Amino acid sequence: MKKPTPEILVVIVMVLLSASTAWGQGNFKTLYTFTGVSDGDFPGAGVIFDQVGNLYGTAGQGGDGPCVGGCGLVYKLTPNMDGSWTKSALYSFCSLTNCADGFNPYAGLIFDQAGNLYGETYAGGGSSGDGTVFELTPNADGSWSEKVLHDFTGGADGSLPIGGLIFDRAGNLYGTTYGGSGYGVVFQLTPNATGSWTENVLHTFPLNHRAGGAGPLGGVIFDQEGNLYGTTLFGGDSTCGDGAGCGVVFELTPRTNGGWSEKVLHRFINGAGGGFPGAALILDQTGNLYGTTEEGGNLSQCSGEGDGCGVVFQLTPNADGNWKEKVLHHFTGGKDGGLSFAGLIFDAVGNLYGTAAWGGNLNYCAGGGFSGGCGVVFKLVPNSNGEWDEMVLHRFIHHPGAHPVSNVIFDSAGNLYGTTQGDGETTFGSVFEITRWR
Repeated sequence: MKKPTPEILVVIVMVLLSASTAWGQGNFKTLYTFTGVSDGDFPGAGVIFDQVGNLYGTAGQGGDGPCVGGCGLVYKLTPNMDGSWTKSALYSFCSLTNCADGFNPYAGLIFDQAGNLYGETYAGGGSSGDGTVFELTPNADGSWSEKVLHDFTGGADGSLPIGGLIFDRAGNLYGTTYGGSGYGVVFQLTPNATGSWTENVLHTFPLNHRAGGAGPLGGVIFDQEGNLYGTTLFGGDSTCGDGAGCGVVFELTPRTNGGWSEKVLHRFINGAGGGFPGAALILDQTGNLYGTTEEGGNLSQCSGEGDGCGVVFQLTPNADGNWKEKVLHHFTGGKDGGLSFAGLIFDAVGNLYGTAAWGGNLNYCAGGGFSGGCGVVFKLVPNSNGEWDEMVLHRFIHHPGAHPVSNVIFDSAGNLYGTTQGDGETTFGSVFEITRWR
């Protein structure tokens, strides 16, 4: 698979606690606005909280590194008594010779129980420049030290990681790569007693068999039995997507011999059921899967961006082992949003929350082949008819942020937090908060 440049990746990504009380527009606050220079650019991966209420995230570009447009950084936002937030840079990438520490951290972060941060860089690391998995450890003086846990070579071990990481209960890391000697891999990293980590490739999406999926952009999740679930952007039905396929939902099951078996749960055909899923999935308590697609739905809409504006879908397991898809919402590209690249989250009463990168207020962010709108944050509520109703919590209007491409998260009070990536011209991304009505 051809290795996309960071600039092409932006195009791929672009195209490619209870909160049960009432919400409404007007409860939006920008916590930080990136300037596109040394403080960071393209913070599209979302944020996470630490135990004391600080936010952490990555900016895929910007920073102090020597890359054109910046090599990216890891940042922290600390709340102040007056309601403002202070940003600090924890680490700027390409700080080592030949960018051995990696650059372009487009994926989000996770914490371990000791307070160390883990993430991925899409490029850099070693001689091949095919990305890294890294750890950031806090020092006594307030600085952070980076350690590369795995340096991807672009071969059988994979290349171009972007989907994010998860831990299992034993402390092993799991993730995906977009490329490699095949069309991407699902990998495991296991810590050794010496402090090093060993990669184990659980599944390779082969070049000669796209029916099983190709090019995973999102990460993976576990169920309670230890099976892994994920999506691929391409592959599946060869009649879809100019022969490349419109993506699949897959399951990986561990075998007794230590290997893993793939099963395709659903193949998208880019019709009413959606196409090109680029984000990770979530599970509900009964074992149903939920996710988003970047295209599909009503194919007459968003024709300038692709075929259809994308959908929110549910997959339900049947007694025969097959899975049935149900579309919970198809985006129109209008006030409700369009082109969702982000995963979903649940609140405590079963409502879904997510983002769409375009649509919303069509008076803003028009041009560049898109019909307009800077994106929305939305909520889906199940109704008594078995359907789901969408409520738009916020429509972005270009300044200071535009185009949310990642999931949102809750704080302990039920407020939502997320990021916008910006348009790369007049806006360069932001971190925002949406508070619920009291």
